[in-house]
Amino acid sequence: MGLAIVSSCDQKPSNLEKNYWPKAGVTYEIFVQSFYDSDGDGIGDLNGVTEKLDYVSELGANAIWFMPIMPSPSYHKYDVTDYKAIHPDYGTMDDFKKLLDEAHQRDIKIIIDLIINHSSSEHPWFKESKKGRDNPYRDYYVWAQKDTIADFIEKKVITLDSDNITQWHDPGIGEDFYYGFFIGGMPDLNFDNPKLRQEIYDIGRFWLEEIGVDGFRLDAAKHIYPDDRAEDNHEFWKDFRAEMTKIKPDVYLVGEVYDKKEVVAPFLPGLPALFNFDFHYTLIESLNKQDGMLLVNKEKAVLDYYNSITPDFIDATISSNHDQPRLLNELNSDSEKYKQAIAILMSMPGAPYIYYGEEIGMLGLKPDEQIREPFLWDVQSKDKGRATWIKPVYSTDKTVTPLALQQKDPTSYFNHYKQVIHLRNSSPALAIGTLELAKESYPKAIMAYQRNSNQQELFIIHNIGDSNVEIDLPSGFEKSYYQLGDVDLSKDKVSLGKNSSIFLEK
Repeated sequence: MGLAIVSSCDQKPSNLEKNYWPKAGVTYEIFVQSFYDSDGDGIGDLNGVTEKLDYVSELGANAIWFMPIMPSPSYHKYDVTDYKAIHPDYGTMDDFKKLLDEAHQRDIKIIIDLIINHSSSEHPWFKESKKGRDNPYRDYYVWAQKDTIADFIEKKVITLDSDNITQWHDPGIGEDFYYGFFIGGMPDLNFDNPKLRQEIYDIGRFWLEEIGVDGFRLDAAKHIYPDDRAEDNHEFWKDFRAEMTKIKPDVYLVGEVYDKKEVVAPFLPGLPALFNFDFHYTLIESLNKQDGMLLVNKEKAVLDYYNSITPDFIDATISSNHDQPRLLNELNSDSEKYKQAIAILMSMPGAPYIYYGEEIGMLGLKPDEQIREPFLWDVQSKDKGRATWIKPVYSTDKTVTPLALQQKDPTSYFNHYKQVIHLRNSSPALAIGTLELAKESYPKAIMAYQRNSNQQELFIIHNIGDSNVEIDLPSGFEKSYYQLGDVDLSKDKVSLGKNSSIFLEK
């Protein structure tokens, strides 16, 4: 049959490699504060990212998403005090422009977090808003008098990080309260105010036109209006997209709408890319329960549903991010499951995101600071760029092998991530092919599906179980395109060991 057997270690990036961004490219999420410290002050910075752009290219990423980089009183910077500036800990606007230029020279796009659901309570707009009901900035935020919301204050309690907080907050200025969905330090902006909307459009114009970013990740996109005003949410994002495309016709917008597909889908006309949180949770559930088709069936249902809304959507798949425990923790530090997880992510449809540090097996659990620990570039004694703003609890030299050592080890997490990312970038079927369910019936631990494009057809088989499984070769798929783990391919059978995978090509 002329079988071409390719081991996972021998597979090389193809000279046919292509940039499929934004529809299906790979984006690398960076928390600047923890990435690379170029000036020795203990805090990662933009110049540090610039120094490491070749690393991002080496990994195979086509774009970078920066968590917030604007001035803010908090470490995470999701409460902005100036929407047209760079946090001084990270550098200057000139530093950012240099980073943009260097990234674009490498064909790396730059997306920044834009936090417009709320500002910081330290923002000048809010400081003015507190001064009185007649202040011109009063209606930039959502205010109500105590007697009109007394019942609401008593009943509307949410839970955030185990602390009970009300969504209405007393600034201590009299009888008036302001609305803040998350915390008091993050007052919600009032999008019923046309002047506020114009301010937001102007902020977008500044970053797209004057600075030159390629797009935005829209934080808390579901909460622009309360849940009972969902249609207003959808209409706002349509308006926002229309305004941004006037400035940059190919602007990239990816939204955070954390909910089931029926709630997420109506946002698509305004936010053409949306994070697929179902993918993240179902991937983990599938691997831990050893239920092969759970993820495939869920993803197929999501894709078909979104296609019924618009064929132009971008499915932003994730295996982890800055809000969830690190993936290796979720998989109980099982290295074989961990390697298979990225092979699954990169062989499924969508435009996958990689959270910094996942490629070296970084660890982290709540609270969020410990999911955002410093990247380990080298052993500590040699690591001049390692950030020290926080003492790591989970990702230390004792628990994580630093990148410099992993780069020398062909079996490392890093080289595995790099390999499958580059494999995807050189495979039309993996990048932009359709997802077709396998027609055959397989044991429960088998995850099987086809990826088909005009140029290539692949049949993907993952054994996500603990036991060896032997199955018949699918008809017409005879060549091994990629293998992970213990795989034995004979004339008409394929045997897959624990957490092993094979991609077969027609």
